[in-house]
Amino acid sequence: MAPLQTSAPASIESRIAEELGVRERQVKAAVDLLDGGSTVPFIARYRKEATESLDDAQLRTLEERLRYLRELEERRAAVLESVREQGKLTEELEARIREADTKARLEDIYLPYKPKRRTKAQIAREAGLEPLAEGLLGDPAVEPLAAAAAFVDADKGVADAQAALDGARAILTERFSEDADLIGELRERMWVRGRLAAKVREGKEEAGAKFADYFDFAEPFTELPSHRVLALLRGEKEDVLDLVLEPEEATEGPTSFEGTVAQRFGIADRGRPGDKWLKDTVRWAWRTRILVHLGIDLRLRLRTAAEDEAVRVFASNLRDLLLAAPAGTRATLGLDPGFRTGVKVAVVDATGKVVATDTIYPHVPANKWDESLAKLARLAEEHAVDLVAIGNGTASRETDKLAADLIGRHPELKLTKVMVSEAGASVYSASAFASQELPDLDVSLRGAVSIARRLQDPLAELVKIDPKSIGVGQYQHDLSEVKLSRSLDAVVEDCVNGVGVDVNTASAPLLARVSGIGSGLAENIVAHRDTNGPFRSRKALKDVARLGPKAYEQCAGFLRIRGGDDPLDASSVHPEAYPVVRRMVKEAGVDVPSLIGNTATLRSLKPTAFVDDVFGLPTVTDILKELEKPGRDPRPAFKTATFKEGVEKIGDLSSGMVLEGVVTNVAAFGAFVDVGVHQDGLVHVSAMSKTFVKDPRDVVKPGDIVKVKVLDVDVPRKRVSLTLRLDDEPAKGSAPGEGRRERGGRPPQQRQQQPRGGQQNRGGRAKGSAPRQGPPPANDAMAEALRRAGLVDPKRR
Repeated sequence: MAPLQTSAPASIESRIAEELGVRERQVKAAVDLLDGGSTVPFIARYRKEATESLDDAQLRTLEERLRYLRELEERRAAVLESVREQGKLTEELEARIREADTKARLEDIYLPYKPKRRTKAQIAREAGLEPLAEGLLGDPAVEPLAAAAAFVDADKGVADAQAALDGARAILTERFSEDADLIGELRERMWVRGRLAAKVREGKEEAGAKFADYFDFAEPFTELPSHRVLALLRGEKEDVLDLVLEPEEATEGPTSFEGTVAQRFGIADRGRPGDKWLKDTVRWAWRTRILVHLGIDLRLRLRTAAEDEAVRVFASNLRDLLLAAPAGTRATLGLDPGFRTGVKVAVVDATGKVVATDTIYPHVPANKWDESLAKLARLAEEHAVDLVAIGNGTASRETDKLAADLIGRHPELKLTKVMVSEAGASVYSASAFASQELPDLDVSLRGAVSIARRLQDPLAELVKIDPKSIGVGQYQHDLSEVKLSRSLDAVVEDCVNGVGVDVNTASAPLLARVSGIGSGLAENIVAHRDTNGPFRSRKALKDVARLGPKAYEQCAGFLRIRGGDDPLDASSVHPEAYPVVRRMVKEAGVDVPSLIGNTATLRSLKPTAFVDDVFGLPTVTDILKELEKPGRDPRPAFKTATFKEGVEKIGDLSSGMVLEGVVTNVAAFGAFVDVGVHQDGLVHVSAMSKTFVKDPRDVVKPGDIVKVKVLDVDVPRKRVSLTLRLDDEPAKGSAPGEGRRERGGRPPQQRQQQPRGGQQNRGGRAKGSAPRQGPPPANDAMAEALRRAGLVDPKRR
């Protein structure tokens, strides 16, 4: 038999085109570019004619689906080869394998042919019991024991009639459990009807208190949000919870799933001698094989869906953090707060260069407040400091008060203080790059430098840290390492290329994220810059070792050269399109510097006049927009939040207060807001808008400055409930320290008191169990946000 070919690539492209709602030729063009080594940012920005303007989001989806479908084709080819080698590949089976449109469906079809250890069914077949199984299934009028007596053969290991029946049952059980169409139908039905239930393991109540919301819990598969699935799986992993996947609500007698299996194989109880034995066989197959198989599949589906959503949230939060407003080229004083070890101080100039460092001890136990203020004032004056960046970790509020005192005592310095997230700063401080970049600085002082620089330019500083270490997601260490890394790396790549990079000031880690440049080329660019001085033109990049034509094509448009030989090199216009600009210059009758930024002249030009065989209308339009505002930064303008004076600790809060704060993190159940006390408050998703909010990120994102009202304060448990709806009424009787003690952080007016017990409500959740939005702890920076919001016992971190 001639080798069978896998599906043609066109079938993959056609499927992706249908899923994206675009033309197949657009997908084919994008696939060709990706296969040719082009990056998503390059294709989205500079190859709009080829893809007919597919945007970066569509291209990322296309890239992911292309990877999945190609993996599916590789697996399909392996399955076909395996079945062919067994001599079992019929035309019908080959057609079914080729029609399988998911990995799960393909594996269902392959299951009966998948090489496996010697099973009871195989042993029974070898003992000659298949005719018995076929006979009993085909003619239930036959009395099973009587029929089995004819198959007793001690030499074949069939000692008696009952042993023969057991072998026949094993054969039928395997057949029932390996019917691809049946398994597919049952899987989808269980997904729709089933639920995940959890119980606390005996004696684990105290040790697993952080999972108390799930000690008596059940919820339908289709209603479980990602953070709850990951919490339940972690509770099981830590031996606190027992999880059970229930196919449907408990009923007396056989389940509907057993009925479907029986119907599939024409089994019914009509009073015939073999009916009861066949029904028992169906029940045995369901309980020992099919349910187990479906449980594994649905557990994987739950985990995969939860991972996908968690990765999406992580990526979205990372994007918002990377694209936060930069303070810009302003001298900044960075403060890394601490008590006993002191506050680490670093001053960086407008370019981010470290010009001074120190350590001060304003807090307990040293209490050198005035001495610390004097040092800070001297440094600020000496280095013309504009901004004070304060890390938001331990002693941050006390250090913020120190900065406020500095500003109050020295108004002539005209300082502005800003609280800065220090997530990942310690990781950077101990990294090899930090050692290379700041070799003469102690590790403890490098954190202060990082805090100062990330205020100046969050993107440029945060790319020096592994994106996973920035920690703006949940359950990071429970997620697929490959999936998370791939997603976060794509976010960083899109952000860096979306903003653009000054090739003469960028660090190697930042350059490494530019389209077409890896870590090796980035190091070569920095080395060339150090040896030969700043690049004067984009063309000079071709002199960098190992930076060939393809890398130049990919990176040139994203690299900026300010004050160089060609003013276009400071824009996002790609060098390949410079001839188009020259034609515009000729048409306008001005030179390039006079055309750039000249809105009236640029808008007088007709884009269609510059379209040719190479550059279409989308590219020409982009060029005109870029020339109006060359090198524009897509990030928002820099602004700061003002914390309320006199509100420094949770005890200073009271219900009804309206405060300004900064969104520190966004989760599926709401957003955390820093209002200037040691605990972030939680705005539950139900308190974000007067209308239904499906995704909290539709309302806020990390770094947003918002006004919130305090709804409820629980000092002993360090919980603060906030609302974005400023006309909401605060909880009655919730003076500081008297907050109510429901779990989950839901705004008080949204909670429902429920009696304890094991009964289930209509939503499938145990009465008295967790409010649906209550999060258990995460093990990354989200854990810190949860801890600061009082949703995690710090002793149990």
